[in-house]
Amino acid sequence: MIGSAILSSRGVIKRFGGFTALNGIDFDLGDRERVGLIGPNGSGKSTFVNCLTGALPHEGKVVFADSDITTMPAWRRARAGLARSFQIPRPFRGLTVRQNIGVPLSFISGVSDQDELNAKANHVLEQVGLLSRADASPKSLSQVDLRKLELGRALAAQPRVLIADEAMAGLSDSEVDEILDLLIQLNNSGIAIILIEHIMRAVIRFSQRVVVFVAGAKIADGDPREVLDHPEVVRAYLGQ
Repeated sequence: MIGSAILSSRGVIKRFGGFTALNGIDFDLGDRERVGLIGPNGSGKSTFVNCLTGALPHEGKVVFADSDITTMPAWRRARAGLARSFQIPRPFRGLTVRQNIGVPLSFISGVSDQDELNAKANHVLEQVGLLSRADASPKSLSQVDLRKLELGRALAAQPRVLIADEAMAGLSDSEVDEILDLLIQLNNSGIAIILIEHIMRAVIRFSQRVVVFVAGAKIADGDPREVLDHPEVVRAYLGQ
């Protein structure tokens, strides 16, 4: 971990009936750190993120910015600066790109003045490279621009931590590089980022540290290339 922890979990367990989806997860994210979270499908990555962000109740403890947020509802965690984007963008298709940013901005900041809201939305759109499409409909956006809009909606919370859930799935190599450049730029601005991703070249380029889940357990945590060479990780991905 780089720096002091901005987000931590201790002993996080999540059960669905008799099935244990997470089995005692300890995790730390350093302030301004970039961490890749990987694992086979069904390994518990999304369940863990849902526990961190308050979408799912769980056993164990979650601490954000030195405060115990274990029982804090998801909306309060978002307002506190813990934001996430989703794998499948679902913008409000009846609103413009700018208005899509304005919805979470208004909720998080409480700003009601339209000129101020538009100015703040424009700033977010400039950050994600969509300012020129501010008045467009999301229906007209390409897949890569929809991913940028999804990240922009998360950025509207002015997060200290951003969890990006498969922000590059289905994109071309050049589009993957666009999203990587954007995420690294956001990290350089001071945001700690957890990236959930299956594209290994993206994970290696992005991550300062990689954490691997298999069957609800954390099996590796460390330098990206060392982790990907770990025998347990190789077995998990290649079935050896």
